[in-house]
Amino acid sequence: MSSRDDALELTPELMLRAYAAGIFPMAETRDSEKVFWVDPKKRGVLPLDTFHVPRRLRRTIRNGPFRVSCNTTFERVIATCAERASDRDDTWINPPIENAVNKLYHMGFAHSVECWLGDDLVGGLYGISLGAAFFGESMFSRSPDASKVALVHLVARLRLGGYRLLDTQFVTDHLAQFGIQEIAAADYIGQLEDALKYQATFPVDADGEAYIAALEAVLAQRSKDN
Repeated sequence: MSSRDDALELTPELMLRAYAAGIFPMAETRDSEKVFWVDPKKRGVLPLDTFHVPRRLRRTIRNGPFRVSCNTTFERVIATCAERASDRDDTWINPPIENAVNKLYHMGFAHSVECWLGDDLVGGLYGISLGAAFFGESMFSRSPDASKVALVHLVARLRLGGYRLLDTQFVTDHLAQFGIQEIAAADYIGQLEDALKYQATFPVDADGEAYIAALEAVLAQRSKDN
């Protein structure tokens, strides 16, 4: 990974230019006032056409207790992702990043998926959309499987909306079960440039037959544990 400090104001426009060039901002800590730009030598991507859903998770999605929504409480999702939690002492989402991403949301370039138990927000994720590329930024879970359910619903939306790239930035054990791939930076840039040639549409509503069919297609994908 290569990175450098940047004293430029972190504006939404600067972030979009950075993502289009294959780099993204992070902060050392939640309380840090500065950001640095990250250009990994290896990149994590989740192929949308071979996304794997483990068997038990499929049952949870089809029969489980979660209600899933999109873009209903974006600022709350990113704020929760930025919080310290029992499984992490700190986060990379500082106020400049949080503020810039919230502005991207209001401009239509960022989206969230939320999981609810009753009136309680128990999981979710957010990311940035540009062309036909979606950059998954962060997720949180306060109930077992909540963030995983949000991820599956995200993939269904991306497939329905015509996206070509789901960038996860890094490979993690949490994402390994879904078929994540680690690719070289040059290969990533090629996929990114291809995705930016197209304009996808992020589907917000999830009540129509087209979305239900897209979700079922993702769930029907044969997973590694079958």
